[in-house]
Amino acid sequence: MRAAAFTGLGGPSNVEVIDAPEPTVAADQALVRVRGAALNRHDLLYLQGDFRLREEHLPFVSGVDVAGEVIDIGTDVDSVSVGDRVVLSPMQTCGKCKFCRDGPENLCEHYGLFHGGFAERAAVDASRLVPLPADVDFVSAAALPVAYMTAWQMLRRAGVAAGDTVLVPGATGGVGVAAVQLIDTLGARSICTSTSESKLERLEEFGADYRLRVEAPDALEDAVAGLRPIDAVLNHLGGAFTAAGVSVLRRGGRMVICGRTAGRHSTIDTQDLFLEHKRIVGSTMGTQADLERVVEFVENNRFEPPVHATYELEETGRAFADMVSRDFVGKLVVTP
Repeated sequence: MRAAAFTGLGGPSNVEVIDAPEPTVAADQALVRVRGAALNRHDLLYLQGDFRLREEHLPFVSGVDVAGEVIDIGTDVDSVSVGDRVVLSPMQTCGKCKFCRDGPENLCEHYGLFHGGFAERAAVDASRLVPLPADVDFVSAAALPVAYMTAWQMLRRAGVAAGDTVLVPGATGGVGVAAVQLIDTLGARSICTSTSESKLERLEEFGADYRLRVEAPDALEDAVAGLRPIDAVLNHLGGAFTAAGVSVLRRGGRMVICGRTAGRHSTIDTQDLFLEHKRIVGSTMGTQADLERVVEFVENNRFEPPVHATYELEETGRAFADMVSRDFVGKLVVTP
């Protein structure tokens, strides 16, 4: 079986197509013919050796977001059948801890993510497969899991409702674009920032209400001054955007953080935090129910996930090079 694997750590030049072992199907698994596998920053961090992956794990086949067709099932599987069109909910949970029992499942004490989508076939937990409606294509489906589950979970944890105003710093990234579309779907108002004027122009078609070019976190407060009060901030950048985001929240406002692209640390005015009753919440990915919900949104034409480009399996290295360049809006999807 062909797979695009990381054969070294560092950059896109370390992504090569290899002859990988044919996946075997356990009793509780399904074998999926991969039709689309989207890139995420998570994959890039793995490739760069910045997140858990080490030399001894190589060659390593990444790819968390997977959509395709079921071509085989294990002996204990009755949730899907051969021929089903599916998208994978990529969480891996223990099913035994109190968070798995009581929910939400993304708090599982042994939480992890599936990897292996950048290949012709993938053996996956059959219970994690979500049915794909006939009018949702594989490439669009592959764009959904990480970005849209994450953004939807963040909106839920921030308690965003119709009429709220939500700030999305870095709104032209994968989670950012997903957030903009979902905010619009909820009937809330979005304030979107980016350092790129050309990328901001694209956001209008995704439902953005206000688009602001902001070059640095310390310019955020002045940039949004005329658009306050701000009910919630969806912060997928972390770093200095955390303190900047907290400073612009209204009294009782909420910030949800899901990433660290801009850094792991920030200095916050704790007096402002407690006197103004502001809240900061961490959030990772979402739940399978969240994925089912966003698939339903796409099926009902509430939005269409933008895809910047698709790539043959042999072009996976180029897809990672494009991700490093950051010169795109929408998802990058490998079609093995």
